[in-house]
Amino acid sequence: MEFLLYPLAFICLLGVLVAFHEYGHFIVARMSGVHVLRFSIGFGKPLLSWVDSKGTEFTVAMIPLGGFVSMYDERDPLNDLSSKPEIEGAVGYTQLTPYWRIAIALAGPFANFLLAILIYWLLFFAGSAQFAPMSTAPGEGTPLERSGVQSPVQVMQVDTVPVSGWQDIALALTKRLGDTGDIELTVLDLGASNERVVQVPISAWLKGDDEPNVFGSLGLQPSILPVIGRVVEDSQAERAGLRPGDWVTAVDGESVIYWSDWVQAIEQSPNTPLTLSLVRGGTEYQLRATPDSRAVEMAADTENPSDNGTTQQIEQGFLGVGPVVIEVEYPLFGSLQKGVDETFAKTALTFSMITKMFTGDVSAKTLVGPVGIAKIAGQSAKSGWRTFFGIMALMSISLAVLNLLPVPMLDGGHVVFILAEIIMGKPVSEGFQSAALQGGLFLVALMFIFVTFNDLSRLI
Repeated sequence: MEFLLYPLAFICLLGVLVAFHEYGHFIVARMSGVHVLRFSIGFGKPLLSWVDSKGTEFTVAMIPLGGFVSMYDERDPLNDLSSKPEIEGAVGYTQLTPYWRIAIALAGPFANFLLAILIYWLLFFAGSAQFAPMSTAPGEGTPLERSGVQSPVQVMQVDTVPVSGWQDIALALTKRLGDTGDIELTVLDLGASNERVVQVPISAWLKGDDEPNVFGSLGLQPSILPVIGRVVEDSQAERAGLRPGDWVTAVDGESVIYWSDWVQAIEQSPNTPLTLSLVRGGTEYQLRATPDSRAVEMAADTENPSDNGTTQQIEQGFLGVGPVVIEVEYPLFGSLQKGVDETFAKTALTFSMITKMFTGDVSAKTLVGPVGIAKIAGQSAKSGWRTFFGIMALMSISLAVLNLLPVPMLDGGHVVFILAEIIMGKPVSEGFQSAALQGGLFLVALMFIFVTFNDLSRLI
C-alpha cells in the first residue's frame, strides 16, 4: 500500500494549500459585496458540487493542480443572473473600487502566509527533539579542513544564526548560494572541547549547480557521533564514571566513529568488561565499564521457509547512555512569535532564491514541479507529521511568493493592472489585458513544462 502514500500525500498537501489560497480570495470577495459564482478546488470535471444559500457553487474537480474563485462580472454575457432572483442586483467585480480589487488579489497569498504562521506556531508549540548537528572530521583538502578544522565538530551557528539541526543549517547555507566571501561557522570542536568561529572562504559558491551539495562542498558530513548526551541514573554507565559530553573514540582499542559503532560494541559485550577511550574537556581518558545483560527477541536465523516468523532470545549488552539530542519547545505565545519570525525568514529566503535564479547564481533546475512535489510530500509523510507539516508550511510560502510575482495570470499581475488603472485614472484597455493574459498563460505553461522536465530528469 506504500505506493498510494505519494499520490495521497500530494493531494492532501496541494489540496490544503490551494483551499487556503482560494478561500483568501473568496472571503474578501464576499466582504466587498461582489457575488462569487464558483469556488473550485482543482480544474476540469467536477467530482463534488453543491450550492450554498447565497448562490455560490462549490466544486472539487478532477485535476488537483490549482483552483479558482469566479466572480460576477456584468461585462461577461455568460454571467446572466436574471434567472436567479435571490442574487438579483449583485455587485459586479468591475464595479468595485480598485482598492477592493487589490485586496481580493492579495488575499490569496496572504492566506498562504497565514497558513504558514499557523503551522509553524503548532510545530514550535508541540516541540521537537532532533540529533545534534554533528559532522565527522572534514576530508583532506575541503574548505573546512583548509580553515583549520581537523576533528569532528558540532555546528552551533551559521553566520551568527543559531541552529538546532541539519535542516536549519541547510536553509542558512542555501541563503549563501552563489555568494563570494566567507561563511562563518561557530562550531564545538570535539577534540579540543571548545567553541570557536571558523571563517570558510567561498567564491561564487556552487553558482549554477543543478543539485548543489551545501554540506559536502564545505566538508561537512552529517553524522550521529559517539558523544554521550545523557547517562541513565544508577546505570553501569554512571557507575563507570561516564558523563554527558564525553566523546568516545575507541572500545578495547578498536576505534569507533559513529554512534552505531559504539552501540554495536556494547550490545556484543554483555557482562564483559570494556576499556573505553574518550575525550573530556580536551583531555583523553580511559575508563572501565561492564555492560549489563538483557534478553532481546529477534527473528530466528533460519533457512527453513516453514519456520518463517519464529523468534529467538539473545543476550545483549546495555550500558545506559543516549546520544546528544536537542529539544526545542516554546510556550503558547512565544511559539506564535517564532511562527511569525520563521515565516518572514522563509519568505525572505524564497525571494532571495528567485532573485538569484534570475541572476544565474542559482540554477533554475533546482525548481520542482508536480512530480517533485509528490515525491517530497510522500517522503515527508513517511518521516512523520512534523516533517510533513514543515514541508506544507514551506510550500505555502512558496505558493504565496509565486503568486505575488508581477506576471499576468498570477495575483501579482492583477495588482499591477489595478495600480496602472489608479495611476492613469482609467482601466487598462481590454485588448492589452487580453494579450498580456495570453502571454502570462504561455509563460506559466512553459514553466510547468520546464519543472516537470526537471522532475522526470531527476527520476531518470
